[in-house]
Amino acid sequence: MAFVQPSDGALNYFLCHYGRSRLTYRGPRRDLSGEYLAVLGGTETYGRFVMAPYAALVEERLGIPVANLGCQNAGPDVYLCDRGAMEVAAGARVAVLQVMGAQNLTNRYYTVHPRRNDRFVAATPLLRSMYREVDFTEFHFTRHLISALWALGEERFAPIRAELKLLWVERMIAILARLPKRSILFWTADHPPPEGDAGPEIQPMFVDRAMIEVLKPHASAYVEHVVTPAARAEGLSAMRFLPQEEPAAEGLPGAAVHQEAADRLMPLVERLL
Repeated sequence: MAFVQPSDGALNYFLCHYGRSRLTYRGPRRDLSGEYLAVLGGTETYGRFVMAPYAALVEERLGIPVANLGCQNAGPDVYLCDRGAMEVAAGARVAVLQVMGAQNLTNRYYTVHPRRNDRFVAATPLLRSMYREVDFTEFHFTRHLISALWALGEERFAPIRAELKLLWVERMIAILARLPKRSILFWTADHPPPEGDAGPEIQPMFVDRAMIEVLKPHASAYVEHVVTPAARAEGLSAMRFLPQEEPAAEGLPGAAVHQEAADRLMPLVERLL
């Protein structure tokens, strides 16, 4: 495993495109003319601030190209709104779908940007009628929006959480239906899926065990990776970032976490191949 100190400077992600997709992905671009794997997910899959995200580590062990289709802060909408991305994923021998949070999707209460799902676009009349005292022009990101509304009362926010959870399940199933026959649903977090409703501080936001159970029959396999204390303790030591990026890096998985994720995925990927 290569360890790179933060002082080495910004990481080059070799940004690239695949097929007809309008999204920009982490490269270098893989040759997808033959057999390949595809990995879809959010910031953890993208691998911000690490030299080798778990997709690259799986590729190194298999000797087969792995297209990292991870998008920073993605929700299900980023893929369902991009036909080209789903075409690339559908052509893979095996596809891995990371469990993403439920906050970054358009719903009856607010809309998000179709490609940058963490961007709050607008509150609907329904949400404005529920929170007449709130000035929604102050919000630019879903996390900020949800934290502010949650602070006004959990019971008041309950219908929004229920809506997000329902739509998340429907849209994740829609993604899985478009993936190849061999697909893996992948949970990676500091904790296992909660057994019941949880607040916005638990990531992936608003996703619980019951929701995962609904999705599992729609995938070939389910892999659950809970980060070990040892990997978590690595901290920023093997991450690469500029000094001003340190606060963002502190909340993201480091190289040891990605190594663990690859270790958890490999037996299932090999079996499906």
